[in-house]
Amino acid sequence: MILKELELKVKEFADYVVQQSRSNLTKGGSNASGRLYKSIKPNVIVEKDAFIVQFEMEDYGLFQDQGVKGTQSSYGSSSNSPFRFGTGSGRRGGLTDGIQNWVKLKKFRWRDKRGRYMSYRSISYIIINSIWRKGLRARFFFTTPFDKGIQRFGDQFLNAFLIDTEKTIIFGAKK
Repeated sequence: MILKELELKVKEFADYVVQQSRSNLTKGGSNASGRLYKSIKPNVIVEKDAFIVQFEMEDYGLFQDQGVKGTQSSYGSSSNSPFRFGTGSGRRGGLTDGIQNWVKLKKFRWRDKRGRYMSYRSISYIIINSIWRKGLRARFFFTTPFDKGIQRFGDQFLNAFLIDTEKTIIFGAKK
């Protein structure tokens, strides 16, 4: 059976999730370099009797979305996260490299107690230490649009399937 209407709705759903996720990143101030924003892409795979929707994004997008538990405490929204610091399973130095690049990109200039400017390395150490202990707050920039998209398009998927089925019955199945 050819499901053209349903395919259109599935693609519309995927585009909606990407657009809303990107919008959330921009509104939430989590779009420093733009890499995560640009990396969010839908991939709709049409099989014989199924539609598979995959979303691609930078690896750290999952951590931004779900949050990460700290070694000593965590933010309320991150307490259900499957990710946590201190497991030893992550890439060595990944957090350090990312934060140092972010600090340079944002051009942070803090002063020490004597009034001297601190180095980017010192600033990033302070931030990394805090993140390691407290964790990362979950942003749900992707999860929320995905869930809202399922609610919004659920009935539309059903209606599109019914239209495709009706067309197949009336015009006959094409092989």
